[in-house]
Amino acid sequence: MARSKRCYNIYLPGLIWLLLLGLGSCTSRAEQNKLSAEQQTCFNPEWAQNKHWDDGLAEVAIYQAERVVYNKPRSFEYVLITVKEDFNQAFNVKTDNYNRSDLFPVMKVNQFCRIPTDNYPYHYLTSLFFRRENPVQVHKITSSSQEWCGNTFKAITQAGNNFNYSFNSYWDEQGTGELTLPGDLLFEDQLPYTLRSLRFKDGLTLKAPIAELLQTNKANKPAVYPATITVHSDIGSTPNLWLVSVKLSAEKENKYFFRKEYPHILEKQQTWDGRQLQLKEVTRYAYWQK
Repeated sequence: MARSKRCYNIYLPGLIWLLLLGLGSCTSRAEQNKLSAEQQTCFNPEWAQNKHWDDGLAEVAIYQAERVVYNKPRSFEYVLITVKEDFNQAFNVKTDNYNRSDLFPVMKVNQFCRIPTDNYPYHYLTSLFFRRENPVQVHKITSSSQEWCGNTFKAITQAGNNFNYSFNSYWDEQGTGELTLPGDLLFEDQLPYTLRSLRFKDGLTLKAPIAELLQTNKANKPAVYPATITVHSDIGSTPNLWLVSVKLSAEKENKYFFRKEYPHILEKQQTWDGRQLQLKEVTRYAYWQK
């Protein structure tokens, strides 16, 4: 059995965390968004810097999916899009004007699905953005749901050493509001992207606080799990894949299967609550062009 390699614990005391993230007044914005030395032992900050992403095309992966809705497993297609974009700081969105001085590159990850049920379909779109040099810390998330009962919208943005979480929901006792979340969180929704940047090695293990799935039609304050992430190799009949297990708690474990060759495409996903993904096809093209 391969010897387990213990990585690092993302849980850090407040002062140490601030220092590692470079949030002190003497640290530049660029330095703030770099991985700490401890993070770099587990994650590769150059993962998204590869020229693979500079061809002007998007990686479009289509999965055969399953998710439990109204106590029944529902089959549908799930689309996962990964593409490089340029943001501007003024509006914190993709820029239309490239002749400006406040641009910075991001990786956009769109997660879209339409889930049929007996009476009406559910639609989900989650957009995650990461600064290109940091595949671990989320820069921005927006997540929306639409179905016949109503629509819900959530937004997560960096706010100093925290995240600002704003929401607008059709659910009673939720409505509209804002919350502050710790800035050291990983979000379950980001794992299909962030885990691709691991320094894959059999037995690699790390701990991290992981917030539960945002891609729902409710706007609760997300539960946070003291998760353990472990990398496994040579899984049965699929030795060409890395298995990354994410143990949220003793009863809740997610499994992610990534191709061993770069860019480590997600091949399969199995989660504790019945969500399943199996890759059908992956292509690269400019989906926004007619």
